[in-house]
Amino acid sequence: MKTSLSRKKRDPRLHSAADNGSGEHSNDRFEADFQRLKTRIHRELIDSLDLSRIGSLDESHLRAHIRSLAEGLMRSRPEMLSSIDEERLIDELMAESFGLGPLEPYMQDPDVTDILVNGPDEVYVERLGRLQETNTVFADDEHLMQIIQRVVARVGRRIDEQSPMVDARLPDGSRINAIIPPLALNGPVLSIRRFGYQPLKIADLRSFGSICPEMISFLRAAVECRINIMISGGTGSGKTTLLNNLSGFVPPEERLVTVEDSAELQLQRKHVVSLETRISNIEGQGEITPRKLVRNALRMRPDRIILGEVRGGEALDMLQAMNTGHEGSLTTIHANDTRDALSRLEVMVSMAGFDLAVAVVRSYVASAITLVIHLARLKGGVRRVVRISEILGLENGDYQMQEIFGFRQSGVDEQGRAKGTFYATGNVPRFTRRLEELGIDLPGGLFEKRTLGVAKHNGSTPREVAS
Repeated sequence: MKTSLSRKKRDPRLHSAADNGSGEHSNDRFEADFQRLKTRIHRELIDSLDLSRIGSLDESHLRAHIRSLAEGLMRSRPEMLSSIDEERLIDELMAESFGLGPLEPYMQDPDVTDILVNGPDEVYVERLGRLQETNTVFADDEHLMQIIQRVVARVGRRIDEQSPMVDARLPDGSRINAIIPPLALNGPVLSIRRFGYQPLKIADLRSFGSICPEMISFLRAAVECRINIMISGGTGSGKTTLLNNLSGFVPPEERLVTVEDSAELQLQRKHVVSLETRISNIEGQGEITPRKLVRNALRMRPDRIILGEVRGGEALDMLQAMNTGHEGSLTTIHANDTRDALSRLEVMVSMAGFDLAVAVVRSYVASAITLVIHLARLKGGVRRVVRISEILGLENGDYQMQEIFGFRQSGVDEQGRAKGTFYATGNVPRFTRRLEELGIDLPGGLFEKRTLGVAKHNGSTPREVAS
């Protein structure tokens, strides 16, 4: 017998604007009771499994076997299930056994880019660029901890009191971060940065208004010309997405080696060797740092090295690679603006352990990096390439730079999204001569000072997945 859940045709996961206080609290209590019942049945389900039998079953037969056991357990409790949607309970039991429990629906939703769990009864998601509170709950801290441990175990990591935080990636490329007591004072915390089922192409970024055609033409030529590029921006501004697309402009005959903490790059080409760091084991041994991987990458005959994100002393090795024959390399960095990115890069070079004068570090940076592309996540969750700048060198010990293209925000639209226009400054990059020598053509008047058009967001495909 199936009875409908008392949700009144509403989405069981998102708070409705029509909810009043009492209805919302009632629903929250119902969800908590539902999760407690589900976890109790799930524990009995695990206890009832014949381990000698399931070892010989493939995944499809194992799922069918577990569903059959779940239905049998439910039929034995008609008094407990009188007000429960049985189909939902079975679906969530399957998610509890094979997925992320209450979070599984969000993992299947292509519009969700972030899942933020602040505790068993506080879950937020970012959907279509906007952060929303949900009424998804876990039974208790133990239930949430079980989900975290299952996810972490799948990716070969561990999390416990001795190692209370972990950063890793899921098989679908999503990135997870978990932190538990004693570091998290109020209980386990889980953050999941999701990636779309289909990686965004450069045409998608143009459709979303994240970048304009003139910028694309310029960046395509710069990549083909083997210009070293650093992409800067805040969290969720689209750095990784843009880096993935720039890799598509690299000639197919070139060999790329990538270095990442948690592999999330989806480079749009074939000849790629991907390297990923490794944390130390329980004895504190076996750690492989980005610095070691960058050094090893230099021995792998790369044409270009891509450092997914520069965070520490590996910055020095990356700059040395850029200065010693590996032109056309790319990296990203967290920063609030272009000059802040260069300042942060200087600090990271100092973390390599060498006592280098500021003037020496700046000389390294200025000779290695030619273009800095800065991205921002603006009002309403839209991402924009807000500045493309060329480093010309040093003058009186400071960086000499010129802006080539930019974005100017003029306000917000009726949906609360930032609006504005792209523009060309009229500055011509110094490496245009190099482009001509290599036979790389640019559209006439590309750098002429002018407004390049209004940045419009195509709301029909709101899948702005970025990192």
